[in-house]
Amino acid sequence: MKNKRQWIWQHPDYPTFHYDTQGLLPKITQIAQSIGQVKALITLLDKDAQDSIRIDLFTSEIVSTSAIEGEHLSRESVRSSIRKKLDTQFDKAHDRSTYHTDALADILMDTILNATPLELERLHKWHIALLSHTPSSFKNIRLGLFREYDDMQIVSGPIGKEKVHYVGLPYKKIGKDIDSLLIYINTDSDDIYIKSAIAHLWFVTIHPYDDGNGRIARIISDYIVSQSFGSEYKYFSISTAIANDRKNYYDKLEMTQNLMENPDLDCTSWIAWYLDRFNDSLQETLDAINRVMSKTKFWDKVRHITLNQRQLKVLSKLLEYDEGEFQGDLTSKKYVAMTKTSLATAKRDIQELLKHGCLYQIEGTQGRNIKYNIAY
Repeated sequence: MKNKRQWIWQHPDYPTFHYDTQGLLPKITQIAQSIGQVKALITLLDKDAQDSIRIDLFTSEIVSTSAIEGEHLSRESVRSSIRKKLDTQFDKAHDRSTYHTDALADILMDTILNATPLELERLHKWHIALLSHTPSSFKNIRLGLFREYDDMQIVSGPIGKEKVHYVGLPYKKIGKDIDSLLIYINTDSDDIYIKSAIAHLWFVTIHPYDDGNGRIARIISDYIVSQSFGSEYKYFSISTAIANDRKNYYDKLEMTQNLMENPDLDCTSWIAWYLDRFNDSLQETLDAINRVMSKTKFWDKVRHITLNQRQLKVLSKLLEYDEGEFQGDLTSKKYVAMTKTSLATAKRDIQELLKHGCLYQIEGTQGRNIKYNIAY
């Protein structure tokens, strides 16, 4: 390296990360308030609804943390793996899981439910489970073992014109630094969300493994914040929020790890961004809970109305969390495609749903462009 002090691990204060506690306090307060809201609303739902939200969030967590690294998992496979862990009524005849998604579900459950202090052996087990059944960008990856070479580079660009974004800690320093990180995770009194952000940054700064460092860092973050929920399940997906802001995720890391841009080892900007993602994830959870509550109220409202199977199918689809094929509201053509019926029948069904107050016509739409939505 031309500059002998280019990366934060070369700073004389490393690994003492500096940050502005007072400046971060409003974000931490918002997280606490949102968690309080989530816990209060969750208690208003029945067990089936709680389980449904939890399964959706955990599925998103696994799918998203892999997507950040460019690995695209089958959501159906991941969901099956999660349901096998949480749903005692799961029908194995509909099992779409794989060894890989089962292993990822095992890791997630371990981070959430196993509150024992984090030790080196557990880190290695996570790494083995994470990469045993998936292709790696490294041909001879060492599973559950730290790398034994320097110049671990994060690069982008075509061959011959690569841009080096970061170079990891020299391998001979990995063991000592990981020990310090584990002590910090297990004993430090930092706010748990600040600790989660710092541990994430610290781990990817060490970059101890051949591959999978970003995913392990997010697993560590998940483990840390899950401690605040005690024996309860967490109700948020931080990886989903990060995936939605993926470019800034890498930009913030690169800026924080480069001494040319961050000469004072100040990680306030990184922590602030990370706390914002926590708040985003909690807002998504609140939105999911409100959708479930609205769905329950809707079915209570229409349960005395006689509806045919086509109408019930379309209403169920409109009420699904992801809104899938009905994104952009319901039209007669979408109704036809969904129910495999004629356009005339679709229009009659829709008129009945309007009459019963199950649907409403969206203002400003008319003629062939009439759109409808669910009437909560």
